[in-house]
Amino acid sequence: MTQVSDRLASLSPSETLAMSQKSNELKAQGIDVINLSVGEPDFYTPDHIKEAAKKAIDDNFSFYSPVPGYMDLRKAIVAKLKNENGLDYTTDQIIVSNGAKQSVCNALLSIIGPGDEVIVPAPYWVSYVEMVKLAEGTNVVISAGIDQDFKITPAQLEAAITPKTKALILCSPSNPTGSVYSREELKGLAEVLAKHENIIVLADEIYEHINYIGAHQSIAQFPEIKDRVVVINGVSKAYAMTGWRIGFIAAPLWIAKACNKLQGQYTSGASSIAQKAAVAAFSGDQTCVEKMRKAFLRRRDLVIDLCKDIPGIKMNVPQGAFYVFPEVSSYYGKSAGDRKITNAADLAMYLLEVGHVATVGGAAFGAPECLRFSYATSDENLQEAIKRIKKALAELK
Repeated sequence: MTQVSDRLASLSPSETLAMSQKSNELKAQGIDVINLSVGEPDFYTPDHIKEAAKKAIDDNFSFYSPVPGYMDLRKAIVAKLKNENGLDYTTDQIIVSNGAKQSVCNALLSIIGPGDEVIVPAPYWVSYVEMVKLAEGTNVVISAGIDQDFKITPAQLEAAITPKTKALILCSPSNPTGSVYSREELKGLAEVLAKHENIIVLADEIYEHINYIGAHQSIAQFPEIKDRVVVINGVSKAYAMTGWRIGFIAAPLWIAKACNKLQGQYTSGASSIAQKAAVAAFSGDQTCVEKMRKAFLRRRDLVIDLCKDIPGIKMNVPQGAFYVFPEVSSYYGKSAGDRKITNAADLAMYLLEVGHVATVGGAAFGAPECLRFSYATSDENLQEAIKRIKKALAELK
């Protein structure tokens, strides 16, 4: 008997993790692969955060943590939201989880059931649509192409809403595109949402601090919808703490209570040591955040400049995160020897096996005409990777 549940059978594997695994397999064979498929900073966790973790170990924080997180961490998150975002929350509206990924899933599982529709702007992060499936909801995808900077309009949002609409997932700065919604753009969406009182907004703001256009703007700032917004964030990207697995929601109290109940039954509280490290991240010196942001900005500009010399790809200039998302469909139908490129997955595999650069095909993000490159690696790796990509693409005729 090897039959998995219908719930699991409905899910697709993570394409980003799959490409990273294939990259590692080639590396294990001695092939020099440059991995641009992973979505994590290449920096080390700042020293003052690591010191806080060491102290937590010495202070014997080795027992189960409270399900919603330690009180000092929740207080630090409340202070961060007030000081950086101008948002007022109480500690009982904060739920700390095992990464922002669990935070998103907690929220969806807490509010979505069979027949509920969730609006997901595309391009989207690969896991959103799979989490909606897990919650037995229905994905309603709104496509926003490169010509509109991969951002949906208020008119598109209004057209997608039905009596069954229960939630909207909004990611800004965006994975995979790096697009950032301005305050005015968010205001336009908020005005639509204000007319539909039953819609919850899941605002994924994990890339908040990797922003190249000024202060981060949260859709939770608009009072007419704030009591229906779940802000999702964490320490992974801004503080180079992907492996520490700390994320959080700031939510209406009823949703926070629901997520607390859910989490209490299937993971309980997040790592005690990682939580103490996260307190230091949110409360300590923020110089490290700006240093990393400047490095990512330099790398973005480097990649954009290098890619200008590659014919047949169309690029916008991402305003945040650490990805570029070029439109590459001009290469579909071309061949190199006995290899024919019919879609983004073929092209990504071609670049991996021939160019020895790992990327991710856009179909996994709801944009089959695109590829995602991460520039969260060294300048030297980026220069060599783009050189290899350019050479491999030139061989397609």
